[in-house]
Amino acid sequence: MIFTTTSSASFDDDFNELLQRGKMDIAQVSAIVGKIIDEIKSDKNDALKQHISKFDNWIPKSDEDLKISSASMQKAYENIDKNLKDALHLAYDRIKTYHEKQKPKSWFDTEDNGTILGQKVTPVDSAGLYIPGGKAAYPSSLLMNVIPAQVAGVEKIVVCTPTPDNEPNELLLAACHLCGVSEVYKVGGASAIAAMAYGTQSIPKVDVITGPGNIFVATAKKMVFGDVNIDMIAGPSEIGVLADESANASHLAIDLLSQAEHDEMASSILITPSQKLADEVKEEIQNWLKKLPREEIARKSIETRGAIIVTKDMDEAIKLMNEIAPEHLEIATDNAFEFLPLIKHAGAIFLGHYTPEAIGDYVAGPNHTLPTGGTAKFYSPLGVENFMKKSSIISFSKKGINEIGKECALIANTEGLTAHEQSVRVRLD
Repeated sequence: MIFTTTSSASFDDDFNELLQRGKMDIAQVSAIVGKIIDEIKSDKNDALKQHISKFDNWIPKSDEDLKISSASMQKAYENIDKNLKDALHLAYDRIKTYHEKQKPKSWFDTEDNGTILGQKVTPVDSAGLYIPGGKAAYPSSLLMNVIPAQVAGVEKIVVCTPTPDNEPNELLLAACHLCGVSEVYKVGGASAIAAMAYGTQSIPKVDVITGPGNIFVATAKKMVFGDVNIDMIAGPSEIGVLADESANASHLAIDLLSQAEHDEMASSILITPSQKLADEVKEEIQNWLKKLPREEIARKSIETRGAIIVTKDMDEAIKLMNEIAPEHLEIATDNAFEFLPLIKHAGAIFLGHYTPEAIGDYVAGPNHTLPTGGTAKFYSPLGVENFMKKSSIISFSKKGINEIGKECALIANTEGLTAHEQSVRVRLD
């Protein structure tokens, strides 16, 4: 763990290391992923079956084996504990309510001369959702990807998730049934991304691919972008915490570990002007680690990717956090909302002592698919607009084109595009 102060002689080097946390050696795996994509494009289902046998340790005997039946999803839903079922419904309702407020609307504006300008917003025809299923399965990620697509109005939704040893996660199947998803395939990794991007005999080609994954998934999404749209290139999970002396050290410690337990590459960063709080959080992290079932993963993450930085004041802490641009940002102070206008870059912002990042992962409502590795400087959380597109609307009356047509023709002439110029001039009085 980096434990430092901004006055330390090594601070600049330590901080630059944090800024590089999201770098993935995509070049190292590009050749492997490129080969997988080419095999899917040429051999389709046959390649899928070979990849599943190689990476997921089971052999599909037929094309039908690739798909999870609606009956098995319904059975999984019926068999889950009532309290868990109620929790999933609560999450579904809150996520849907939040995302319905995001839906953009078409609009039109009419000028006095009869010119009509506007924007028509329509959903994409199809979306492919990738849900991880390697080290852990995430039903919450299914909700976060399916619901905005449904709110957008996408007609065809395809889900791909790896099933090691041909054992689908029952809670994930239950969540699929809850969401009304019928096309779910037992395919993971770069193979799934390629299958959804280019289509196979079983898996249809889609327009947009969303969802998190490992470096192979991220690389595949980057390589197919342009043939399909994607949400973002997501890396390891991360949390940044801004806190002062009013914060509870034990609470902050477990909040930092809530990201560290995801995987060894996760980043957990606390920045505070309080040396006392920094020392206490460092100690509390060790106390909490001993109680975690995923201690080995969390400990390696904290030791190799964690950081606690002590600043001279809160202004300096905020400046540093804006440079980091974390996926999740907690502001643990008594007056958290006062700092909100100063935050420029963060995927999701959690305000106050009673708003742990974990509440946003499951039931708060906003999406938990967020930009990582500093990409919050230019990416937004997954939302309804990822599944929609806009068309410009333009309609000129005779009076309208006569009012501004000469200027249009002049610009076209200046650019040397005579046909452009004349297509306007022939309509002018």
